[in-house]
Amino acid sequence: MLPATLDEVADEFDALDEWDDRYRLLIDLGRALPPMDSALKTEATKVRGCASQVWLFPTRDAEGRLHFAADSDAAIVKGLVALVLLGVQDRRPAEIDVSAVKARLDALGLARHLSSNRTQGLASMLARIGELATA
Repeated sequence: MLPATLDEVADEFDALDEWDDRYRLLIDLGRALPPMDSALKTEATKVRGCASQVWLFPTRDAEGRLHFAADSDAAIVKGLVALVLLGVQDRRPAEIDVSAVKARLDALGLARHLSSNRTQGLASMLARIGELATA
């Protein structure tokens, strides 16, 4: 069973000795993302600043919580998208703290093991989610 929270991901990362295994976990998280309707993959939903293609499409439920449909054309990046969503999915905009999510991701050691393009893409995803939460 895949981790369902950032705490569970942190526990899984701690239990894994090799970064190759952690990358596989990220890829598995990405594979578990619900499929995104291709009609939502537009220039307007594309995250700028990512070397890979990443799309985020927010919707709000009746209580104002944001739900993101998301996808990427790259397996590890899609896993990073899934990881970010664990920290923001189905929360009210006021509850979305991208700085806290970034700190949680930093604690996983991702920055030391991702390419500079992926690190920049991750920052771009977080920034876009912050923008969408305050819109």
